[in-house]
Amino acid sequence: MPRLFTGLEIPVEVGQTLSQLRGGLPGARWIDPENYHVTLRFIGDIDGLAANEIASLLPRINRKPFDVTLQGLSSFGGKKPRAVVASVVPSRPLIELQAELERLMQRIGLTPEGRKFTPHVTLARLRTASNQDVADYLSLRGYFPTRVFRASRFVLFSSRASVGGGPYVVEDAYALSA
Repeated sequence: MPRLFTGLEIPVEVGQTLSQLRGGLPGARWIDPENYHVTLRFIGDIDGLAANEIASLLPRINRKPFDVTLQGLSSFGGKKPRAVVASVVPSRPLIELQAELERLMQRIGLTPEGRKFTPHVTLARLRTASNQDVADYLSLRGYFPTRVFRASRFVLFSSRASVGGGPYVVEDAYALSA
């Protein structure tokens, strides 16, 4: 059964900038730059028939390319930090694309995504990092120059069942060209 999700790829030059933020945080497992992405909709472990149905629906999305802005770092997990992320400014085209993907996934019978969409790029997963370690890291590295890139397509990714962080494989790409 493949584990699938849709997302936006991060251009190599933006990934290189983000990769310079690696290090200096005890207990962090850093994501390889080639696996950086913005998840639009996690689909999960599904059978081949459902995967084919999803792949046949995605070309119906008819949206224009748009700019994606990365601005600052933060962490997820509150009192028990789970990840360090680069924040993505939630623009209208990004939110609308994600909402359309959500509607399509529900239409084929997938359960609604349980969490509010918070666009981001995961840089590190955390297991043993303390709140203080994360606060210290963010105070030193939390600011980086805003980076903007043009999203001209979204992709269907697959991953192997694991703790997370890749490797991710692009199964198909869908142009944003309305």
